[in-house]
Amino acid sequence: MRTLAYTPPILRGFSAASSFYSRFVDHPTHVIVIGASAGGMPALCQLVAQLPADLPAAVLVVQHFAPDSSGQHLVERLARHTDLRCKLPQGGELVEPNTLYLAPPDRHLLVKDGYVLVTKGPHENHYRPAADALFRSAAAYYGPNVIGVVLTGMLHDGTAGLEFIKRSGGLTVVQDPQEAEFPSMPESALSNVAVDYVVPLSEMGFLLTRLARMPLASVKNIPEDIKLEAAIAERVVGTTDEVTRLGRPVPMTCPDCGGSLWELKHGQLLRYRCHTGHAFTADGLLQRTQHGLEESLWVALRMMEERKNLLTNMASRGEGTYSVQQEERIEEIKLHINRLREFLLNGTSQNGTTPEADAPDPAADSGNPLSPQS
Repeated sequence: MRTLAYTPPILRGFSAASSFYSRFVDHPTHVIVIGASAGGMPALCQLVAQLPADLPAAVLVVQHFAPDSSGQHLVERLARHTDLRCKLPQGGELVEPNTLYLAPPDRHLLVKDGYVLVTKGPHENHYRPAADALFRSAAAYYGPNVIGVVLTGMLHDGTAGLEFIKRSGGLTVVQDPQEAEFPSMPESALSNVAVDYVVPLSEMGFLLTRLARMPLASVKNIPEDIKLEAAIAERVVGTTDEVTRLGRPVPMTCPDCGGSLWELKHGQLLRYRCHTGHAFTADGLLQRTQHGLEESLWVALRMMEERKNLLTNMASRGEGTYSVQQEERIEEIKLHINRLREFLLNGTSQNGTTPEADAPDPAADSGNPLSPQS
């Protein structure tokens, strides 16, 4: 029950008003936070159709979709399948029961002190909106009154978020990966978090309704690192001092901005983040760096093709020993080009080696026509 007789100003990040207000607010409801990606809209439609109009919980949803998608169209699609009020929030709305809030395109959906926040903060696990960002903010302010749900999707978003919820005393639910259209997100969650419930979609609505009708718990003992990370996300960017409180610097750079990375020391899940706010699970960082490696290999392939063409032109103009040397270098670089192309197309070269093993060492390449050896 709210104990203030007036409505506070819209809360956006930190302010004196929000700090004052947070000391007096009892969180009046459960919150159900849902993350979905590939195959998510049909799954969401099936799930929300099972939720009653008097659901004593707010439902906040992150569905990955393109930045230029029509969020309003998706809200209307969900509204056709449920009696819950469905909103595409702009930020500043009260978090109310029997209401569904869908994260807008290319914006993070967060909660703070009983209000919805919409920000354009840094990507997390290469997503915006990110389920991890929503789950963390809900864990920081609603603690044991949060129910976190991961549905069908690719990669790892939502895994760290479920751990935040577990460490704050909340409950976690994952769609049975055997029935998920894309099982990667559910499988990642189950591999890294002690999930409370694994259920098919046909049973999930009944389960969530039952959990939302449980008595509310006091919001106490939220881990300090979760509250700090949530605060950084609210302000969009943090400081190196704040991130140092969360973990230790490691000799790696952020694949999104090139800044230094910190390895986070809290919880069981290995995670990394930079001070600007990009955050990754270890699996997500590995996936992101793999993408960068592939881009670099395509650049290397282009440069070797250009080098081959240059050597071919030089050989066609030379005679005698010089021409023979260039022909030998052309054959050598053709071999490297073929191996690299094979790896990029099939994931391995014909001899089963990695591209690092196949790629020529530029520093040791005596065939460089511009080097002193030529």
